[in-house]
Amino acid sequence: MTDTSGRPLALVTGASSGIGYELAKEFARHGFDLVVVAEDDGIGPAARDVEALGVTVEPVQADLATPAGVQRAYDRVTATGRPLDALVINAGIGLSGRFAETDLADELRLIDLNVRSSVHLAKLGIPPMVARGAGRVMFTSSIAATQPGPFEAGYAASKAFLLSFSEALHNELKDSGVTVTALMPGPTDTEFFARADMGDTRLGAGPKDDPAEVARHGFEAMMAGRDHVVAGSVRNRMLAGAAKLTPERVKAELHGRQARPGSAAG
Repeated sequence: MTDTSGRPLALVTGASSGIGYELAKEFARHGFDLVVVAEDDGIGPAARDVEALGVTVEPVQADLATPAGVQRAYDRVTATGRPLDALVINAGIGLSGRFAETDLADELRLIDLNVRSSVHLAKLGIPPMVARGAGRVMFTSSIAATQPGPFEAGYAASKAFLLSFSEALHNELKDSGVTVTALMPGPTDTEFFARADMGDTRLGAGPKDDPAEVARHGFEAMMAGRDHVVAGSVRNRMLAGAAKLTPERVKAELHGRQARPGSAAG
C-alpha cells in the first residue's frame, strides 16, 4: 500500500463486524486509507465494503490474542512505509458465567486479547507517533468499566483496565501531539452477546444501540482529542454518571441481576 494520494493512514482492529467495522467506514468516509485486522475470514469482505467508499484498504487476518498475531498486524503497517496517523485498538471478546465454573483457557484468552494485545499494539504504535509529534489513539473500553461485573468478571475487569490505561496515557502524552481516547459503549447491536453466550441474560435480551452511531461518536471524540466518550444512547451516559455515585457493592448486585445466565425472562 504505497501512498500516492496523500491520505492519512489508520489501523483498526476487530474490523470484520460490529463497532470495528463501522469505525473503519467512518475513517474511510473521512478520507483515511486503512489497514483492518480481525481473526476471522470475514475481514476480506469487510475490507472490500470499506474500500468501496473510495479509499485503499488492506485486510489482515491475524489472531491478536497471540504476540505473533499482534506483530503480524503491525508489520503490515510498517511495510507500507507510511506513518500511522490513527490507531484504533478495538478487538475484544466477552465471556459469561460464574468464574468458579468458566474454563481457565477461555478466561486467559480473554485477558490475552482484551488486555495484553492492547498493551502490545499500543507499545508498537505509540512511540513512532510520539517521535513524529502527531497521532491519535483510541481504545474500545465499555461502560462496564465503571462497575464490577458479576457473571462476566474477567470481561468487566479487562474493560476497566483499558479505561484506566487509556486515561493514564492521555495524561502522559498531553504535550506530545498524540491524543488517546477511551470509547465507552453500552450494549450494542453486534455479535458480542451471542459470542459471549449472553443471549439469555437481561443485558443480552435488552435494548441495544446502533453500532454505526457508536462508531460515529467514537470517531468524533477521537478527532477532537477527548480523553473518553460514553457513546450511544443517553441512557448510557446516565448509567455511567450514576456509577460514580453508587457504592461498588450495590453496583455489583445490580449488574449481577442483568448479567446472570438464564435471567432474560426473570
